[in-house]
Amino acid sequence: MATRSDYFKLHFIVFLWGFTAIIGKLVSIPTVEMVFYRAILAALGMGIVILLTRGTFRVSGKQLIQLILIGFVVALHWVAFFGAARVSNVSVSLVGFATNSLWTAILVPWFNRTGVKKFELMLGLVVLFGLYIIFSFDFQYKLGLFLAVIAGLTSAVFSIFNSRLVRDIPAFTITFYEMIGIFIGLAAFMPVYKVMWAPDHALHLVPTTYDWFYIAFLAIVCSVYAYSTAVELMKKLSVFLIQLSLNLEPVYGIIMAVMIFGDKEKMGANFYLGTIIILSAVLLYPVFKRRFETQPKIAD
Repeated sequence: MATRSDYFKLHFIVFLWGFTAIIGKLVSIPTVEMVFYRAILAALGMGIVILLTRGTFRVSGKQLIQLILIGFVVALHWVAFFGAARVSNVSVSLVGFATNSLWTAILVPWFNRTGVKKFELMLGLVVLFGLYIIFSFDFQYKLGLFLAVIAGLTSAVFSIFNSRLVRDIPAFTITFYEMIGIFIGLAAFMPVYKVMWAPDHALHLVPTTYDWFYIAFLAIVCSVYAYSTAVELMKKLSVFLIQLSLNLEPVYGIIMAVMIFGDKEKMGANFYLGTIIILSAVLLYPVFKRRFETQPKIAD
């Protein structure tokens, strides 16, 4: 049974994640290298926490493979999310990510082999319309928004899998092995990245002092604490509720981004219109869910 403390924890970590796109934009080294170092620091930090709390590293071979593969999905999520902010701006990255709860609404029935509800499809079409509004008016950040939508999709995917694994594996253990999965995935991806996408076809593996500070914040505060807390909350809260609450992240993040970056974050009217449409669809979901899923009472 969820408590008031659980809801407070959820919204506190959402507030913390509102800083992530901003901090990612402040790091000087490229996105892939930044995520690579974040995963290393997060895995080390999580390992120390498990030792201090006398937790367990023990998982079965099958569970280990699952956790490493989910780590690959989280790696794609982080690269897409921070990459979106780099090729566009923080606001675009956060708005595209706001599609995560609707991806969850569509994917959960698919994974559970149940039918997709009509109102969920309708809201999904509303979100697509909002994205169309943003794209249709000579929008200059199409790649950034596409990457951000990928970040929203991958967020839904790894959250669904984690909500199942946390029934049998401690949240700290899940986080530890998934951070290792991110490290392994990016290490394997580095040679391809260097040839095809890296600036000047070279890896930039020497962060500045400020970079280390920002990456450490992302690793310790946003991964070791916030990520593991979110996984733990999945024992009591539904995946959709968590993903829906994450849509407050764009609200916090865009406000803070405008305060920090100023004119660089100011967009055209079509962007804000599309954003309002997307967020409206997200906020309407629980209203429709209560209305259309309430079972009629049987008269005595």
